[in-house]
Amino acid sequence: MANSNAESKYSQTEAEKPQSEFKDQVIYVGRVTKVVKGGKNFSFSALVVVGDGKGKVGFGLGKALEVPSAIKKGIESAKRNMIKVPVTPNGTLPHQITGRFGSGSVLMKPAPEGTGVIAGAAVRAIMEAVGVTNVLTKNLGSSNPHNVVRATFEGFRNLMDPYTVFINRGLDQAEV
Repeated sequence: MANSNAESKYSQTEAEKPQSEFKDQVIYVGRVTKVVKGGKNFSFSALVVVGDGKGKVGFGLGKALEVPSAIKKGIESAKRNMIKVPVTPNGTLPHQITGRFGSGSVLMKPAPEGTGVIAGAAVRAIMEAVGVTNVLTKNLGSSNPHNVVRATFEGFRNLMDPYTVFINRGLDQAEV
């Protein structure tokens, strides 16, 4: 009797296990080959985005000898480096912004309700992780996923929340 109770306690299926509040998405997996005297050594790097769908998002780079280990390291790094992104109630950005990193630039524009996420693969994954549902974006310059991700996050860091702007200008929300 005690054994069957203990078995049922530990035999949870995948659906019954508690889900993490964060969604992760792999953007890019790269394979690196190092040629040494004894042959070739392979290793992998994974660029991963993690977000809660409510305005918190982070990205991370994981490197390991196997792909699953690299992805796991990338997720852990992304969770440590999360930022808060202001998102309007209709699921878009508060204003237009251009993020720049290296030779990559990403133009992000707010869009009306029903537009959807119009973006390239890397930026789309980030927008879905943030919880933005209506946005127009354009990659300018480099299409390297690392530069595109960093440029997008640079743009997010420069976004201003409308309420913060009101306070900085000395305005009351009721005036606007």
